[in-house]
Amino acid sequence: MVWQWSCPPISQGRSTSQERRRWIALVVVLVAGFMDLLDTTIVNVAVPSIQRDLRAQYAQLEWIVAGYVLAFAVVLITSGRLGDIYGRRRLFLTGVAGFTIASALCGIACSPGMLIVSRFLQGGTAGLMVPQILAFIHVTFPPNERGRVLGIFGAIVGSAAVVGPTFGGVLVDWNAFGLDWRPIFLVNVPVGIGAFAAALFAMRESKSATAAKLDLVGAGLVTAAIAMLVYPLLEGRRFGWPAWTFAMMAGAGAVLAVLVVYEHRRARTIGSPLIVLGLFRVRSFTIGCVLWLIFWIALGGFFLVWTLYMQLGLGWSPLRAGLTAGAFAVGAAAAAAIAVEVLIPRYGRQVLMAGALLNAAGFASCVWAAGRYGPAITSWQLIAPLAISGLGFGLIVSPTIDFVLAAVPKDDAGSASGLLNTAQQLGVALGVALAGVIFFTQLDSGSDRGVDTVIPRVRTELAVAGLDEQAQARIISGLRVCVQDRSASTNPTETPMSCRGVQGQATQPGGRDRVTEILSEAGETANAENFSRTFGRTLWWAVGILAAVFAGLFAVPRRVGQHSPHPPGFDAHCGARPVDQSSCGAARVDAWSGRMSS
Repeated sequence: MVWQWSCPPISQGRSTSQERRRWIALVVVLVAGFMDLLDTTIVNVAVPSIQRDLRAQYAQLEWIVAGYVLAFAVVLITSGRLGDIYGRRRLFLTGVAGFTIASALCGIACSPGMLIVSRFLQGGTAGLMVPQILAFIHVTFPPNERGRVLGIFGAIVGSAAVVGPTFGGVLVDWNAFGLDWRPIFLVNVPVGIGAFAAALFAMRESKSATAAKLDLVGAGLVTAAIAMLVYPLLEGRRFGWPAWTFAMMAGAGAVLAVLVVYEHRRARTIGSPLIVLGLFRVRSFTIGCVLWLIFWIALGGFFLVWTLYMQLGLGWSPLRAGLTAGAFAVGAAAAAAIAVEVLIPRYGRQVLMAGALLNAAGFASCVWAAGRYGPAITSWQLIAPLAISGLGFGLIVSPTIDFVLAAVPKDDAGSASGLLNTAQQLGVALGVALAGVIFFTQLDSGSDRGVDTVIPRVRTELAVAGLDEQAQARIISGLRVCVQDRSASTNPTETPMSCRGVQGQATQPGGRDRVTEILSEAGETANAENFSRTFGRTLWWAVGILAAVFAGLFAVPRRVGQHSPHPPGFDAHCGARPVDQSSCGAARVDAWSGRMSS
């Protein structure tokens, strides 16, 4: 077997000490991956506290959130290749050290500008360490152990997305030492120091034997292409999707085309390309990356509308919303733990198909529950739909990673991991942008319906408060405008002017406080009604995307769990070294693709 030279079983000479060290190293890289996933979401719950403490403007708050994602996305492919060239352990340690320092800088930030810069640094250094995680798993663990490892990794991915808001809510509410929001960043410091020390001891160095030097031109092109695509997706809604956002995305496509041409030429001449285009000749890698991107479009959109629905719509605290979503994490962890090792060998791609259907069924159940119970919905009524969604998620994530990376030569593990992580980040960015457009458009256009549901009760209560019909009509008209303006606002931290004067329309002495109370309750109910309906309509798009994933899985080999060794002389570079042109043709790659599809 190809893997035996790097990961022999204990019976073939591996000492107990070596065995222990590689499992310790696995814990270290998984902790690092969890830290990254946590910091992608944890900051959202602290935004109000950050705004009050640093007196940040809304645009600055958006950059505090988006800066991390943008910096993370643009360095993934380059850092994956850097790990192949200079050593995955070295890049991982650099990333952990930088992430720890950046977290400390975030925690002591004294201005919005300092926090934004620190978040960019935090995202960029996270981008250095994350591609090394899957590369480390790929080169360290043989196929018969990789299923167990990827099951653990899948459980981590499934839980971090919902643990982040919960943990952040706990830290902010706790207000340890009067530090308010700062512990959400400072907590990374001792964890990062521990991870760095453990990685120094336990993590073994590995690098590619063929990637001799960094492709600087390719790195520049790929960074520009991803930045030009991700930035307008993150910021487009805030600016109202002007023409320049679409021009940037079209420009990203043009830069990507130039990148492909350049990488192909470099592979045939200089060698050591940033992106090994030969990997895309492998059917499992190409199909897997495409389905992975599409899958994360659905999931990225879901996590966005879930947060909006729970916190802005129903008014739940981040802690309650996070604990409710714990059902998703439990389902994901349970399914991921058995998917690769137990289910895939027996049922093959049917496991992935079942995952897509379960995930879609869970989302559809969330839609039904939101429509059935409306603003009165409880956490208990969402547990089953979320658990079903989590089960489907867990059945897809771990097997897909294994399926995509199984045919990748160990020399290109970092590059392949960077590409897979980039596909995930682009999917999330596309999902957030798509769901945001659909959600807020629906919320704006349907805002009258929420008001219509509360008008009868408002009229009755205003009459009891002593207001005549003319005053009632004026107040209800103001309430309608307030709800409409709030639904159409792109800045949820500001109260529209129309909402500030509604309660002032009471004319009877002593009645102003009661009218304010009536309108406040009515506005919350109307808002919750609108969010519940909009949440359901937006989530149907995610269901449709998962149906597309299900259809795409028919292109996956039936026995995705049966990985053959690479055929003799297989080289995904296909022309990376001029002297190998005769022995590294497309026929050999196609032969390998044929073995994977058989």
